[in-house]
Amino acid sequence: MSIQDKVAVVTGAASGIGKEIATVFFKNGAKVVIADLNLASAQAAAKELDPSGERVIAVAMDVTNEEQVDAGIADAAAKLGGIDVLVSNAGIQIVAPVDTFAFSDWKKMLAIHLDGAFLTTRACLRLMYEQKRGGSIIYMGSVHSKEASKLKAPYVTAKHGLVGLCKTVAKEGAAHGVRANVICPGFVRTPLVEKQIPEQAKELGITEDEVVKNVMLKETVDGEFTTVDDVAQTALFLAGFPTNALTGQSIVVSHGWFMQ
Repeated sequence: MSIQDKVAVVTGAASGIGKEIATVFFKNGAKVVIADLNLASAQAAAKELDPSGERVIAVAMDVTNEEQVDAGIADAAAKLGGIDVLVSNAGIQIVAPVDTFAFSDWKKMLAIHLDGAFLTTRACLRLMYEQKRGGSIIYMGSVHSKEASKLKAPYVTAKHGLVGLCKTVAKEGAAHGVRANVICPGFVRTPLVEKQIPEQAKELGITEDEVVKNVMLKETVDGEFTTVDDVAQTALFLAGFPTNALTGQSIVVSHGWFMQ
């Protein structure tokens, strides 16, 4: 199970989980495309990993923009020699109760998580099918692909939706040797989660410490956050798995928050 010399696109890879996945892939011999809405941050992350620019490149990508996605994937494939792995990781979080949730924020959340996953998947599948060397599509789901929490209606909806997309891609891609799977992390202490702590404390009328202990980590077996490396190592395993034996699956990485 190796990703040596494979070309991997990671969206939202300038920071957080995406950056760690890009780093682990690079250290295990892959060529990496750091795709991010913020080109300057993507370029900085790429230079940090590979100053030579031979095995890591940065691409500006708004995953909700069809033309930008198609152009970015095509450009990356031309520069690095095709596409073998996609990690659809780009995402945001907005928290509010359903009765006060702005429709514009609902649409924004679903566009980034679901439209973005669809557009990047479609662009990469077209190349993978043409290349005839198989491939791996990895979606960044969440324990919220399995469970619900208050204040997160569009996030929970989108993460559930990724499971459905994954299963369809797994069935369609099988004939071409393309696998599709979902990683479902628990809470990972990234900037995205750090931002949620005071927001949830305000909405729920509790302290930030109580949000961490009694909301975020209450259902884990050890009261621990999932780490970015936990998630990256799971992505590495899925990216390198050699057969269709492991496809259409959701792997929960959550310190036992959700067990299936």
